[in-house]
Amino acid sequence: MSLSWRGAAVDPGDGIPTAAEWQPVELPGRPDAFAGADAVAYRTEFADPREPGEDHVALELDGVYAHARVWCNGEQVAEHDAYFEPLRVDLPVEDDNEVVVECRRPEDRFGGVHDTDAVPEAAAVPGIWWTANLETYPDPYVESLTAAPRVDGGDEASVDVSATVVTDEPLDDRLTLSLRPEGDARGGGMMNRASVETDPGRATVTGRLDVRDPSLWWPHDLGDQPRYVVRAKLDDAVRTTVTGLRSVEWSDGLAINGQRVPARGVNLADGTPADVERAVEANANLVRAHAHVLSPAVYEACDEAGVLVWQDLPLTGPGEFDADRGTDLAERLERTRRRHPSLATVSVHDDPVPAYAEGLGSGLVDRLRFRWRAWRASYDDGAAESVADAVSEVPTVPVVGRPGIEPDAATLYPGWEFGDVGDLEWIRDRYGLGEVVAEFGAGAPAGDGAAGEAASDGEPRAARADGGVDGAQSTQATVVGRTAEALRRRDADALAAYALRDVGASEMGLLGPDGTEKPAFERLRRAYEPVQAVLADPTPGESDLVVLHDRPTGSTVTVEWDVDGDREQTEAAVDAYGRATVSTLSLSAGDDVTLAVAVDDEVARNGYVI
Repeated sequence: MSLSWRGAAVDPGDGIPTAAEWQPVELPGRPDAFAGADAVAYRTEFADPREPGEDHVALELDGVYAHARVWCNGEQVAEHDAYFEPLRVDLPVEDDNEVVVECRRPEDRFGGVHDTDAVPEAAAVPGIWWTANLETYPDPYVESLTAAPRVDGGDEASVDVSATVVTDEPLDDRLTLSLRPEGDARGGGMMNRASVETDPGRATVTGRLDVRDPSLWWPHDLGDQPRYVVRAKLDDAVRTTVTGLRSVEWSDGLAINGQRVPARGVNLADGTPADVERAVEANANLVRAHAHVLSPAVYEACDEAGVLVWQDLPLTGPGEFDADRGTDLAERLERTRRRHPSLATVSVHDDPVPAYAEGLGSGLVDRLRFRWRAWRASYDDGAAESVADAVSEVPTVPVVGRPGIEPDAATLYPGWEFGDVGDLEWIRDRYGLGEVVAEFGAGAPAGDGAAGEAASDGEPRAARADGGVDGAQSTQATVVGRTAEALRRRDADALAAYALRDVGASEMGLLGPDGTEKPAFERLRRAYEPVQAVLADPTPGESDLVVLHDRPTGSTVTVEWDVDGDREQTEAAVDAYGRATVSTLSLSAGDDVTLAVAVDDEVARNGYVI
């Protein structure tokens, strides 16, 4: 049942918070009235909601940011310190009840992007962001249910299940665990029983459900997304959850169900379900949750849409952190999200050293300055590595950062922080980076000036300062598109543009805060076509015409190019996940180049102004 809440900004203290005035608020949510507050208290009152046969009243909260304490009728009944982990509290209810939840800003390094100026204060309000319900249950009841899919070679699969039972009386019973396909997924149902023998309190029961003839979950560009409903039943008490069957590993790149998956992604600075739809529109098959944990609703959207999730811990920026605390959070994060087949990898520490290359150009002196600053950058990755070791279900990326610290995934901003897009090759070769790129891109304000127009790939970098909105958006599109194409041409295993959408005053998004497209969105969509024709160097002179082919089987493709009305065509055989040079073009300044590549009944088009 939903509740009526009132809230107030309060001074953090040890006792139950008080306020001179409480104002009505909508929960779950992030009340704008409390933007910038260090602590916010939320208060609700209700009568005993139990009906005959109901013995327990539980407050169920999720997205409790960031540290919280809960009181019921003046008695503190819970503390919480991980907003991505659901908080369920059995309440000692009376005829009339008062519950107060105090939420505080992070008390450690693990506030993530919401504890920085990368998102506006209104997006980081201490509060209950995702779920705020009051539920009643019989005795005993199943409080929680988690599922972990296992796939071995594609022919054998199982689901490890963990259920927590709450009881007021000694219990000696059997818990029924079952699994069935959701919707139209093929396959029969499975069932198992587990013994529950416990004193009053909580008991956790584990079991395994083997799956006959499993239907595997795939990213959207490789297959379907069948899922399974897992059910735990104890007498009349039932709890369900949904999972999908897939394996994920890192072996010469990301592999799902043993098959290589070149990951084309976008960063989400404060992700929403609508962002998942937008990512699919951009031909992305991955979203990176940049230094924050995606809500259950966003994970559900990724599961349904076949979009992989690169999940960060909420840890960003320079400075040491408590490895024990990080390990605890990593284990809890994995436990709460492992049922989602979209979960593909977890990274630990984002941007552990400050940016050092802003304003550097492409000349020899600037390259020497870049090398000097990168050499001076230092980071001890021991703590991040130890936290990564706590994650067992999916591959890990301990450190995301800039050249010079040997990151596991690189942040590369040629054409924006330094030089131009052509410097990407030098950076990759000099520092051995580029197989996994967590961030690349450029910024531009949202506006009507160039929205929806194709950007010229010849726009100078200085346009972002001197060309107004149109020039800035054109430059952003150029940098994003050419960088994505260059990384794919060099066969990057995973890449993610930063960012999909502006949050607050940020200008790094391909979309404005409300989802309005900048030209860079369409430019990335073209660059992310699974099969696409690109120019290796769209500047005056000679340039190879290269076909990018992210398909699991080889193909014969038809490629057509038109340079200022001079049209040619050829066919080429391309291997699975291959890159093939089909021609070399001579280009002059001002040339209008149109490319098309056809395979089966699909045609992808691309274009450049030299």
